[in-house]
Order: sequence, then structure tokens, then C-alpha cells
Amino acid sequence: MPKRDVSAMVDALARPLVEGLGLELVEVEWVKEANRWYLRLYIDKPGGVTLDDCEAVSRAVDERLDQADPIPERYFLEVSSPGLERPLKRDADFARFVGQTVEVSTYAAVEGQRHWRGELLGLVDGAVRLRVATGKGQTREIAIDRAQVALAKLYVEF
Repeated sequence: MPKRDVSAMVDALARPLVEGLGLELVEVEWVKEANRWYLRLYIDKPGGVTLDDCEAVSRAVDERLDQADPIPERYFLEVSSPGLERPLKRDADFARFVGQTVEVSTYAAVEGQRHWRGELLGLVDGAVRLRVATGKGQTREIAIDRAQVALAKLYVEF
């Protein structure tokens, strides 16, 4: 079964379970690493997730996957937080994190570059809007067509 199909099928199966536990399903990842398949679910909630949250989701999803048995391969199920630099995938993510610093990578250069960091202003008319530094304390706004976004994630400076 193609990777995209497995991820979409598990997302549809797991999302109601995760949301029923008061959590958000951020991403489903189906990957093969060192000849082993991994099904990874990334969950979140305001204030962050706990080990108990991960365990509750793991039990609920594992039980449902065992009942449906949709994946013929042997795999390991992992449930975790998306981390501090969580990806922004859905339109709601771009609304939720307005005002936060984000990194955006594009498939092709936009105004001569493929990697941007700035304050997220939101998703407006199908474009990710950022306030970016131009140097000498100046900023400007940029709009990046959503279809050109390869990756968008929160940025945390350590």
C-alpha cells in the first residue's frame, strides 16, 4: 500500500479517537527505517502533551487498528508530541499560531530564496503571510502561495 494511502487511512481512523480524548492529531507518518515500518502519530494540545496523553492515544488507536487490520505489513506504533518546532499542516494551524516565529521552505525560489523565517501573519487568500526582517531594524511583509510551501514549522531559538 502506498505511503500516502496508509497515512490518509490511519488519519481518518485515528482523528476521531484522538479528538475524543481532547487532543489534536497533528500528523501521521508511515516510514520505513532500517528495514522496519513505523507508524508515527504526532499529537498536541494547548500546554503540551504528557506521557499519559501519548499512552491513551496509543492504546485507543492500537485497539482500533487491530480491529480494522488495514495494514498488512508488520510495524511499530509510536505516539509523541510534534516537538517545539511543530509543523504547520492545516489552515487552522496558520490561524492558531499567528504572531509566532516560523520557518517556511518553498519548492521553488520566492523572491530569490527558498527559506524564510519571520512572524506569521496568517493564511490570507491562499498565501502564507510573513513579516520578515530586511536588515537595519526594518521589516516587510511577504506572501508565499500555499501551493509553493514545502514545509512550514514553528521556529524556536535556543
